[in-house]
Amino acid sequence: MHRRELLTATAAAATVATGATAGCLGPGENDPGRLDLTVRNDGDDPVEADVLVEGDDGTRYEETSDRIDPGVARAFEVVVGETGRHEVVVTGADWEGRLAWEAGVCALYDGRVVVDGETVSVAGECVDPR
Repeated sequence: MHRRELLTATAAAATVATGATAGCLGPGENDPGRLDLTVRNDGDDPVEADVLVEGDDGTRYEETSDRIDPGVARAFEVVVGETGRHEVVVTGADWEGRLAWEAGVCALYDGRVVVDGETVSVAGECVDPR
């Protein structure tokens, strides 16, 4: 008889714990989105890269600059809002690369900007759809 009471109490506690952790974000809330950005310099000279990540509501998630030597790639990880359109703009003295994605449908966006002299190439993909 005591064994059944113990099993019932254990099962009830497990159900409560599972419900508490499953609803930790609240109903209808998503995890924040994330951008994994790589900026690579395939040119012969160092470049100064300015990175700006913004949401469509005007929120700035990242604004930074970094010198990138020839043959070097620099990684940026930026946490953004869980919904809305987000855009990353990477600029140099005489070049620019832009990427945009919708955080409501893409939890993790992978972007790449490659600078090679006067040529700039950009590519991006959603690697974790919601």
